[in-house]
Amino acid sequence: MANLTVTWFPLMAVLISVYAYFFPQTLQGGGFLIVPLLGFIMLGMGATLSVKDFVSAIRRPRAVFIGMFMQFLLMPLLAFGIGHLFQLPREQFIGLVMVGTVAGGTASNVITYLAGGDVALSITMTACSTVAGIVLTPLLSAFLLKQTVDVPAWAMFKSILLVVALPVSLGLAINRLMRKKAELLNRICPLLSAIGIVLVIGIIMALNRKSLQECGWQVMAAVICHNLSGMVLGYAGARALRCDKRTSVTVAIETGMQNSGLAVALTKQFFTIGAALPGALFSVWHNISGALFAIITRRLILR
Repeated sequence: MANLTVTWFPLMAVLISVYAYFFPQTLQGGGFLIVPLLGFIMLGMGATLSVKDFVSAIRRPRAVFIGMFMQFLLMPLLAFGIGHLFQLPREQFIGLVMVGTVAGGTASNVITYLAGGDVALSITMTACSTVAGIVLTPLLSAFLLKQTVDVPAWAMFKSILLVVALPVSLGLAINRLMRKKAELLNRICPLLSAIGIVLVIGIIMALNRKSLQECGWQVMAAVICHNLSGMVLGYAGARALRCDKRTSVTVAIETGMQNSGLAVALTKQFFTIGAALPGALFSVWHNISGALFAIITRRLILR
């Protein structure tokens, strides 16, 4: 079931994106569902994990550190360099750099799950980078953009608690109570997670349709290049630092998939609405590229 789900997931992601672009009114009202859906997805992933998985992740601080190193050094520098390479207008340049300075997003955990990576390690990395981002995002923005931003620490903590910690904890409890049904959970949860993230992709596409219509080829190309470079170099860097393939895949996904929603909120608050365009595009694109990366990983890297 898991392999079948991963095989069809990229196609489902593309189809829902196309549908949402041409019929946005059918999904735009579902914005309030994004957080509950992410929580539901995290619960499903938690149901396939055990406490031992997280103990194993915590006992590998080197892997967590490598992921955070890639997250907060590679992605900001890539955004800065790519923004100059594509000669982006100042507003869009700011937006791309802000995407590079934020922590990894919750969607990275879902893609790691579908790609066959280390989900417990991915969740641990997301939580650690989110906490670190409270300090590092303002410092990086000040260094690269000469302007500091105030990261909403409480809002980020609450998001991690409600969307990640509580659902995953409940999932772990379900896993413990249904040990004899572990095979059933491992068959059903990938499908439910895929359906959930496909709905999230559709809603995000519908909400950002106007941004897609307004963007030029330079902005779109820069966003795609930033995301793909992050995943490729994240994997290569982790392998160069002697991580195993499964850990390297996890680091690659954590590196390339950003909390673009936070980047959009910060750019709107501290810069201009136009500066939020790269973050909005990234929100749509990284889910599609993540889906493709998952199937490539399953078939070529972790087979």
